[in-house]
Amino acid sequence: MKTIAARQAAVTATPFDGEPSDAELDAIEVETPLILAEVALLDAQIMTIDRTPTELDERRIRRARRRVLAARRDLTNRTTSVALSGGAA
Repeated sequence: MKTIAARQAAVTATPFDGEPSDAELDAIEVETPLILAEVALLDAQIMTIDRTPTELDERRIRRARRRVLAARRDLTNRTTSVALSGGAA
């Protein structure tokens, strides 16, 4: 029977500290407007789960969907412009 103690050092050579890196924190910061818009949409949808949506509820959901789409558009345009300006020759 072989033990894996000798190989374990290679597997666990770099300990994971559980904290996000600076790059991950920057990515979260860039995506924050989209995250907040999606949370607002989810809140609007949750309010109508157990009842028939009124006209006001439908407007609230439509506005929240538009905010999500606008945030996605802005995020896509931001990442596209960064990618084009960063490596275009």
